[in-house]
Amino acid sequence: MFRQWVRLPLLAALVLSPGLAQFRVNVNLVRVVTTVRNQAGELVGELKKEDFQVFDNGAPQEVAVFERHSDQPLSVALLVDISGSTAKDLKYETDSATRFLKVLLGEGNLNDTVALFGFNWQVTQYHSFTHSFLSLTTALKALHGEAGTSLYDAIYLAARTLEDREGRKVLVVVTDGGDTTSSKSLQQALAAVQLADAVIYPVVVVPITNDAGRNIGGENALKFMADGTGGRTFLPTLGAQLDRAFSDIMSELRTQYLLGFYPRNVPLTKERFHRLEVRVARPDLRVSARNGYYGEAEGESGAFDSRISVAPQAKRK
Repeated sequence: MFRQWVRLPLLAALVLSPGLAQFRVNVNLVRVVTTVRNQAGELVGELKKEDFQVFDNGAPQEVAVFERHSDQPLSVALLVDISGSTAKDLKYETDSATRFLKVLLGEGNLNDTVALFGFNWQVTQYHSFTHSFLSLTTALKALHGEAGTSLYDAIYLAARTLEDREGRKVLVVVTDGGDTTSSKSLQQALAAVQLADAVIYPVVVVPITNDAGRNIGGENALKFMADGTGGRTFLPTLGAQLDRAFSDIMSELRTQYLLGFYPRNVPLTKERFHRLEVRVARPDLRVSARNGYYGEAEGESGAFDSRISVAPQAKRK
């Protein structure tokens, strides 16, 4: 079994080095994974290229690449919260995750791969990207709960492993929503996911359904990241609802559109973060897509974090 211990202080030092401080982007083709639902919340998978409009910093763009029910290979980073607060529920979570992996790897593209991360006070990569269901389930069984929750660090590090992957890139995060020990911030975690062109699906397990006993702040932070990347947040209880959350993620991954465009006549700002908006002609449909990407900027003033704009744009109704 592959296990990689990630030492965050060392990684932080590497990130601050001149070579890694640059934005790792390719603006020749901007890819936007898009999900469309109707007013009843049902997935809509039969739209055509001409049904979509894409805007880059407000400027309309021509959709040059269009795939319906995209079968481009998936690279899924599965992140499981193994902090002390989740220890009693961990078996139920890993059982549901196992059923999710069985469907994902059994019915999809043969090039679909999954990497497994666990996080408590530190982040551990328990398995590198693989198509092997058996090796992943073996790694899942090795998870056990300990104190501390480095949620943002886990998202940041997993996103970095996705950067150079081909095809569609996804983070599925199974957690109770809290963060207590991260060195990275919410904004840095979201920026890393955006730089990787990835979509995040938080599965926030809420055994306590009333607000008084839940980490509402953590839930809101994860929803913030999901909205910014075109993903969706799930708030299941254990058991059937958790299985349904994984099933819904699977359905969404199999019903996504892939839109691609070459930026033309885009008004530049001092930020490298370009605002994206995807619209559809029908007013009864709702679009989920990432709200931006990192590209050309008017200037280079300011530190890395000060040039990152992470506020999620409202979804078109």
